[in-house]
Amino acid sequence: MNRRKFLSYVGCGCCGIVLNSCATAPITERRQFKIIPEAKLNAQAAQIYEKVKKKEKLISGSKLDEIIEIGKKMESSISEYFYQSKLNDPTVNFDWEYILIENKKVRNAWCMPGGKIAVYTGMLDITKNENGLAAVMGHEIAH
Repeated sequence: MNRRKFLSYVGCGCCGIVLNSCATAPITERRQFKIIPEAKLNAQAAQIYEKVKKKEKLISGSKLDEIIEIGKKMESSISEYFYQSKLNDPTVNFDWEYILIENKKVRNAWCMPGGKIAVYTGMLDITKNENGLAAVMGHEIAH
């Protein structure tokens, strides 16, 4: 086999793999490249989340309760949106969980695959109230 034929076979093979790995994101219908199955990605994220929970100082009480309350509203809103739109809900198998990490210097929040959400206490100073916190959490979930 000559070099040109070999490269064309390899190129076609790679294109076939890439095309089979493409998926469409819900709502935006943006094309995305998925190599790892969602179930495996969620399981890996859950393991990392557990490590974060063991490593960081977690806060409980009224501030965490507020985060959980906002999260529950978002969970039901997301499900309702997909139900009313007659679309498959990609969050149906999520195991939603929320933590508040004690660190005033870090002004951040994040959401891992599978609905694992963390908010740092430094972010609470920026968001000021429930509406600001909901906007940040919604942004992180949308990622």
